[in-house]
Amino acid sequence: MFTLQHHGRTFRFDATAPLDIALPLAPGPGQVNCFWAEPVDIDVIRVGSFVGSVAEGGSTNYKRVHLTPHGNGTHTECYGHISPDPAATLPACLERFMFVAWLVSVEPRRRATGDLVVELADVQPLLQAAPVPPEALVLRTLPNEEAKRHRQYSGQNPPYISAELARYLVEQGIEHLLLDLPSVDRELDAGVLAAHHAFWQYPDDIRRGATITELIFVPDAVPDGLYLLNLQVTMLELDASPSRPVLYALTETDGWAGH
Repeated sequence: MFTLQHHGRTFRFDATAPLDIALPLAPGPGQVNCFWAEPVDIDVIRVGSFVGSVAEGGSTNYKRVHLTPHGNGTHTECYGHISPDPAATLPACLERFMFVAWLVSVEPRRRATGDLVVELADVQPLLQAAPVPPEALVLRTLPNEEAKRHRQYSGQNPPYISAELARYLVEQGIEHLLLDLPSVDRELDAGVLAAHHAFWQYPDDIRRGATITELIFVPDAVPDGLYLLNLQVTMLELDASPSRPVLYALTETDGWAGH
């Protein structure tokens, strides 16, 4: 067991009990996909007599991966997603990787337009119930179907969050938002991207260290509550990266003396 301090309170967690909430990047059409991205493709490198496949007689496996971070699998993005600044890359923005996170489950509401939206009125009381102010919020939408693991979202107008909710999260100090949807904004919104702009406060007062992680999957066996989040990303100098968020359950302790 390990302990951490947050807002004057002590919590413990078991580093040997990770809860992986990422969806894998695997080749083929059966994987989760959104925004008309091509499926992940992995091919063998062939140079002269060298073949990068042990199965084909090569000495090593040596392969090339074709993927679209925003469209294939779990990914984390920074404000560079909506900025022309070439320096606005995820490695430049994400300087810490461990955060106190609050996991909540919420059902999107259907608006008169037919859109399903995660609304402020439903998330606000759940966030206010957190025992300490979290740095990250993990949103699991209901119903939590296993089909989320391989759903083809393109052209389906999937659920998203309201801009009002995004602004509220900023007011509450949420630096990292994770959700099991393709985007915080409507699939086709004429480029408005209201929730993206609100969460990053772009362009007037940019929250450069804030991130959004999309297309996670939180199994039903993981209860709502307080966790330590380990947000793992690659060092791609892009606005977004495939990522692997991992949770560790946090339990408050009073004078616990473990290591």
